[in-house]
Amino acid sequence: MIRTIGLVLGLAVLTTGVDARAAALRVAHAGAPFATVQAAVDALPANGGAIEIAPGEYREKIDIQKPGVRLIGKGRAPGDVVLVWSDGAITAGGTFKSASVKVSGDGFIARNLTIQNDYHLKDPRPSQAVALAITADRAVLERVRLLGTQDTLYAASKKERPSRQYFRDCYVEGHIDFIFGNAKAFFDRCEVHAIAHGEAMLTAQSKASPDQDSAYVFDRCRITADPGAEHVWLGRAWRPYATVVFLRTRIDAALEPAGWREWTPGKTDTLSTATFAEFASTGAGANPQARDPHSRQLTAAQAKAWSREVFLRGADGWWP
Repeated sequence: MIRTIGLVLGLAVLTTGVDARAAALRVAHAGAPFATVQAAVDALPANGGAIEIAPGEYREKIDIQKPGVRLIGKGRAPGDVVLVWSDGAITAGGTFKSASVKVSGDGFIARNLTIQNDYHLKDPRPSQAVALAITADRAVLERVRLLGTQDTLYAASKKERPSRQYFRDCYVEGHIDFIFGNAKAFFDRCEVHAIAHGEAMLTAQSKASPDQDSAYVFDRCRITADPGAEHVWLGRAWRPYATVVFLRTRIDAALEPAGWREWTPGKTDTLSTATFAEFASTGAGANPQARDPHSRQLTAAQAKAWSREVFLRGADGWWP
């Protein structure tokens, strides 16, 4: 019997390329094989694996290109494990180069940790400063805090296909265009928070053509804001066919009544081609009668087309 089990496990390793018995690599400031997350990522096999991160602040720039990498924070709360770097577009040589953490390897998972770009605390000059830049397909982030100011989360796709990304019970904060890119991303029960600033655009989705399969969907989320956050908007279109849908979202922030803003008022005309929609918004900022006339209020039947099981499944039937 033991020999049979061993043969089955061996066959599983050969056919899947993943050894389910492999122990997670451990990262800590003391008493662990790795002192940095990047060193642990580099030590993983080509098909990825799990990395457990002890509580602490890890100040490093991280690039994850391998598939199947799983980052697991071992603290009691997401704030106990912080992956942070301080780069702005003006210091790093571009917006996307500023990212504290870059993930392109498919099948990425992150749980119970914080990813931050604290450039604004180090340099007074305004600049885009990305905390997480992710182009991975079939990515899952649960109980992850994403902290920054302008361009906090770059949720984007690879050139060859849209990247599906699932955010559950996450927290994202920032001010200008702080969730941006052309991923096919679903935010489930997340909090989106505008920090104090003269203007705040929660989203800047960048679907460039009508046949491109990308969008942002926020389901049962909550929108909040600091008292000093002024002129808070649900979003604006970074590309002409930007698509953003809010489902059953509680809007506690003092939102601009129109909800959606032109990319550059008086110069661009993206509201006429973008798809901006809501279904059953609640809270002080829910005001469907005052929304920009280019946006839509969905019926229950129309909202079902944006449900997680429909939106993310794809040809491979992915079910995060």
